[in-house]
Amino acid sequence: MLKDIRKQRNIPVWLESAVFYQIYPQSFQDSNNDGIGDIKGIIRRLDYLLSLGINTIWLTPCFVSPFQDGGYDIADYYKIAPRYGTNADLILLCKKAHECGIKIFLDLVPGHTSIEHPWFKMSGQPRRNKYSDRFIWTSGIFDRGDGSLNFIQGYAPRNGNYATNFFYCQPALNYGFAKPDPKKSWQQPMDAPGPIANRRELIKIMSYWLDRGVDGFRVDMAFSLVKNDPSHRETISLWRDIFLEIRPLYPEAVFISEWGNPKEAIAAGFDIDFVLPFGFGGYNDLILNKKSFFRRYGGISINNFLKFYLKHAAPVEGKGLISVPSSNHDIKRLYSDGRMVRDLKVIFTFLLTWPGVPFIYQGEEIGMRYIKGLPSKEGGYERTGARTPMQWDDGPNAGFSKAERNLLYLPIDPRPNRPTVQSQENDPESLLTHVKKLMVLRKSHRALQATGSLNPVYTPKSSGQFAYVREYKEERFLIVLNPSAASSKIYLNGIKTDDKSLKLGWGVSASVTERGCVIRLHGVSYGVFKL
Repeated sequence: MLKDIRKQRNIPVWLESAVFYQIYPQSFQDSNNDGIGDIKGIIRRLDYLLSLGINTIWLTPCFVSPFQDGGYDIADYYKIAPRYGTNADLILLCKKAHECGIKIFLDLVPGHTSIEHPWFKMSGQPRRNKYSDRFIWTSGIFDRGDGSLNFIQGYAPRNGNYATNFFYCQPALNYGFAKPDPKKSWQQPMDAPGPIANRRELIKIMSYWLDRGVDGFRVDMAFSLVKNDPSHRETISLWRDIFLEIRPLYPEAVFISEWGNPKEAIAAGFDIDFVLPFGFGGYNDLILNKKSFFRRYGGISINNFLKFYLKHAAPVEGKGLISVPSSNHDIKRLYSDGRMVRDLKVIFTFLLTWPGVPFIYQGEEIGMRYIKGLPSKEGGYERTGARTPMQWDDGPNAGFSKAERNLLYLPIDPRPNRPTVQSQENDPESLLTHVKKLMVLRKSHRALQATGSLNPVYTPKSSGQFAYVREYKEERFLIVLNPSAASSKIYLNGIKTDDKSLKLGWGVSASVTERGCVIRLHGVSYGVFKL
């Protein structure tokens, strides 16, 4: 059982009921009819997010970039990309959002820049300068490193090859090596001038945007900064040092890591880490795989996910939180591989009654589809199908933009019955309505929020059902899920509940027995009972 952790740590009060909404800015709302979403478009849709129950927005990178990897290749950390607007627009978004009670988070990319960044261009010059050691270069053009990193050969005038973090266009910033090889002069220690300068710059970037109204950051590849650091011990130490400087200045700021190992991430000083398709595992067996728990046919037991989750949740009790996201811009949407709307309702019932902080990717609340076969856009490759424009209404371009169709950032879902916000807002049976009901339920009851205790009470080894209790003080809820197409009946000892206690559900009924209760579940059903 996971205990309530509020007593053990001063977690910001607002995180208790926080629900994040991830926005991919270029595909959310276009305000100037150029076919690309922008910041003014986000401002225009704040009322919608407020009606949904969102209180925190995370924007994927919106800085100046050549967009060879969707903006994760930054050319200026201090300037908003013109296609999204201006710095003043971002400041206005923060102001308008705060007036609505919504916080704004930016995506921070500390590990690499774009090859178009002035720092890198200077670093690639043959004559030494103050940027020469800000990136990782081998000692000569024929020195291809030691195999631990990827290097690009023959790109710049400098006599050396540069290390990358992902694509060739993303040169790795130099934060030093955990154990530099003395025979390889290019492996600098963490306290060398180049790594120290990068630390100082990172703090400066964070302060710049926090001073302008941003409430925190989601940090890309947070685990990757120090090289040759398999245990991440030195990377953890680096982040601790950074937070020792930044947190006293911004005590209400929150920092979220893309780490995939909560024990390490929280030890580094982050407030939240994700369950991701990489890292400590579990997400694939829960949602992503074609044979995961949330599948009508061929689904596996929840235990594959649960053993990972409980193992990694226990060490961070009282220290930080874990998020299980609906999906994101890098993976398939929930509506893929044969899932239907009711499957999504079961998944959202889980996501919005589970401990930690929920993250909803734009469009998941209406069941937007992952579009197969799209040509790669801005380095998206197979991820491109999860980045298509938000579907607002039945008008031209689904209300995303008034631009000509050929100018759109990506094509709209071509189906005539594609889901839209407009078609679902007043439909009592829609996915959007279901999500809104869950949001109200979560925000109304502390037991269902971030730090209420978790007690799995039904976790069979071979079937697709799952039941768990969330509790805070005297308040208790029982959540039962059956993502399988098969009907089932489960017996719970020590828990007394019946249909009168059902707060939200479909296809479930409960009756009291001598020892507890029996829950009957139709195929693909869910229920939230107030105990």
